[in-house]
Amino acid sequence: MKVLQLDVNSIEFQPIAPELNTYERITDSEKEKQIIKEALVLLISIEKEDTEKLGSLAIKNALESAMNIGRKNIVLYPFAHLSNNLENPDRAMKLMHYLFNEAKKSNFNIINAPFGWNKSLKIDIKGHPLAETLKNYNENGEEIGETKRVANITEIKKKLEKERRIDLSIVRKSEFVGLPDADHRIIGERLDLFSFQGVSPAMVYWHPNGWIIFNELKRFMQGKLKEYGYKEISTPIIANIALWHVSGHIDHYKDNMFVIKEDKEELGIKPMNCPSTILIYKSRKWSYRDLPVRFSIFDKLYRKEVSGSLSGLFRVQELTQDDAHIFLAAENVIKEITSLLKLFKEVYEQFKFEYKVKLSTMPDSHLGDEKLWNDAIDALKNALEANNLKYEIKEKEGAFYGPKIDFDIKDSMDRMWQCGTIQLDYQLPQRFNITYTGSDGEEYTPVIVHRAIYGSFERFIGILIEHYKGKFPTWLSPIQVRIIAISDQVNDYANSLYKQIGAEGIVRVELDISDKTLEYKIRDAQLQSIPYMIIIGKKEAVAKTISVRTMFGKQKNNINIEEFINLLKQEINERKTTNFIN
Repeated sequence: MKVLQLDVNSIEFQPIAPELNTYERITDSEKEKQIIKEALVLLISIEKEDTEKLGSLAIKNALESAMNIGRKNIVLYPFAHLSNNLENPDRAMKLMHYLFNEAKKSNFNIINAPFGWNKSLKIDIKGHPLAETLKNYNENGEEIGETKRVANITEIKKKLEKERRIDLSIVRKSEFVGLPDADHRIIGERLDLFSFQGVSPAMVYWHPNGWIIFNELKRFMQGKLKEYGYKEISTPIIANIALWHVSGHIDHYKDNMFVIKEDKEELGIKPMNCPSTILIYKSRKWSYRDLPVRFSIFDKLYRKEVSGSLSGLFRVQELTQDDAHIFLAAENVIKEITSLLKLFKEVYEQFKFEYKVKLSTMPDSHLGDEKLWNDAIDALKNALEANNLKYEIKEKEGAFYGPKIDFDIKDSMDRMWQCGTIQLDYQLPQRFNITYTGSDGEEYTPVIVHRAIYGSFERFIGILIEHYKGKFPTWLSPIQVRIIAISDQVNDYANSLYKQIGAEGIVRVELDISDKTLEYKIRDAQLQSIPYMIIIGKKEAVAKTISVRTMFGKQKNNINIEEFINLLKQEINERKTTNFIN
């Protein structure tokens, strides 16, 4: 049995006519177009020898996925294109009915697309890491995830698009085989940015080129945070489970935590930075004059993720956030949120990202009483409205300790990704009993603002890879310049240029004096998306000039090397997003 889970903004379908001898009898009203918004869609292929046991497992996993991503609607859609080992229609229809009846036992709204019908279909898939999850179940009733036995996604896309049923242009699977060229895993392999190893499931092995990008993003963020008055901290990765009881993570987040036992002591590997950051705040006394206190942190975090949801850099179990926690007086919340909105805008504009703002309210599983929650929600609303920002309400999708503002950024393919978040927390300060001394000498409880702008570095880099299609701006590019000598006669001049550029502090420069052809050298540099190629021939060596070619194919000749270095340094230092040679 194969199930493609799609988290969708909306799905529209309408039965047109039966296409099989075996088909589900439906009423006239069921023949009308159905439009379901905010749903988890299950595209299901019933295969030979599939059992009810498999069906129960598939529904169980689907209900868990729906709960984790906050969907109330689940659509079961018979879908033959996922497999070439299909069960006969009579038995497949019976098993689809079993799946529907199993799902109906839940509290979710279950919608069934009729079996055996030709249907018009339109789906608007969400652009986030859980948007598409391809699951496979074996004959023993076990989920075996995304394996080499699943149908080739590219072929599925072709069939779907040919039938004009659905555009699955952003469907991905964890195998590299069959992925589109624009997928970050394909580009990452080509540019030697990162890899995944079986001994560390869903944890990134950063190669030198990828680590350069990671650290450049970190340096950029550290510079911005210095401007806004943050102080950087770091805390241990492991803490006694008692800490997570106080924070509420054990009650609300334990399924996503790695917990270990050592000498009868139970320890939690931190999934979030907030509890340990609060301990640093709690280690001394604070006055109202000290507030707001802004702590930034870039520590590793570890989270157990939903089975089948892992997808390259977009969903990992070891991650790094550009995390921060701001301790402040409640009356200063709107002022601080306004400052944060300005910071978010500056960061996203650096990458030319457009973004949408969403306000997430109190979930069913939460800490504290509703009055504090309503106060927090009102404060965030007031801050957004004071800054004339349009926003969408996401009911019941806040963190368990407070409401939040989420930032969905749009990439170059018009997909939306939830990255940044601002969370307003009245609960943890009370649970940890933290205070500050007011101007009247009395003790008061501060409010905490949790915030991340990139979100996780891993996801943000995955988005950037696809956003730029691997052609990074020069300041982010692992290799910024490659000097290409056309022949041995100009090697000395090429070497002198290499040393001269390096002496100016431009260290990500390479020298190619190999005996390969010029065409090969240029093509190799283009495949590696190197922003600038300096091409040296006899003419350039004699004139002591250079010819420069960009990764986009633009070329300029007879350039003075000092002029090139000055323009290049300016482009890098100002973190420009375009080449100075247009």
